[in-house]
Amino acid sequence: MAFVPRGVIPPIITPLTEEGEVNYEVLRQMVNHLIEQGVHGLFPLGTTGEFYAFDNATYRKILETVVDETRGRVPVYGGANHITTRGVIELIKICEEVGVDAVSVLTPMFVSQTQEELYDYFATIAASTTLPIILYNNAPKTNVTIKPATVARLAKIDNIVAVKDSTGDMTNTAEYIRLTRDNDSFHVLMGRDTLIHAALCYGASGAIASCANVAPRIAADIYDKYVAGDVKGSLEAQFVLAPLRIACSMGTFPAVIKEGLVQQGFQVGKCLAPIAELKPEEKEKLHQVLVEMNLL
Repeated sequence: MAFVPRGVIPPIITPLTEEGEVNYEVLRQMVNHLIEQGVHGLFPLGTTGEFYAFDNATYRKILETVVDETRGRVPVYGGANHITTRGVIELIKICEEVGVDAVSVLTPMFVSQTQEELYDYFATIAASTTLPIILYNNAPKTNVTIKPATVARLAKIDNIVAVKDSTGDMTNTAEYIRLTRDNDSFHVLMGRDTLIHAALCYGASGAIASCANVAPRIAADIYDKYVAGDVKGSLEAQFVLAPLRIACSMGTFPAVIKEGLVQQGFQVGKCLAPIAELKPEEKEKLHQVLVEMNLL
């Protein structure tokens, strides 16, 4: 498959009103802001986009809004996450109808699968669609991991084009790259914002980076400078971005990302309950981080 996921792709936040409804006007604003700042794709309804919070009708409208406002300027990656295989396939059908460029599929949550069950899960999903599929390993959230050997098997399926690794385990990422390095149609994306530069050095094709919502130009610089041959500049951009990702430990994810955008003047609202707003002292700490990054 010719589709190549590359660059820095923000898992775009889902703006909410005070009543907890999607703020589509601000979502359009965010789409344009991120593209203008140089990101290489947009990923609605990932973990940062609170995918778990919306019914299928709202899911469809969020995707439609992002695709419509993007106008083909960058690829749109739709999150298709569910506990069951048939639930994911239902979401992928919506993605097909809306016209996204690729889909990201998380391992099932709550259920603890064997590696063989994971293989069958992703293989069945891939057989249901012609869309490019990105495997999504977020073991810290799901307590389920896709082992490197399983990824290497899945990489042989034509429309499984990449894996996003949010484990934070660089050895795991390196093994994904090592075991698939002879497969030119398969790619590895970093999912931990502090390790984007390291992953590029190993051979990753980019990153899905939550902090790129707040610092899109800095995050994009890690990739752009690296591919331009400015390895030192890429590393420096990584060092600049790191404090923001580390600050995310202050609240339940993605509260820090949304608060950072609010402090920048984007009316994205709060996360949906039960995720709590940051405490005043946490907001002040985040403010200082953003000031030091020249984002305020």
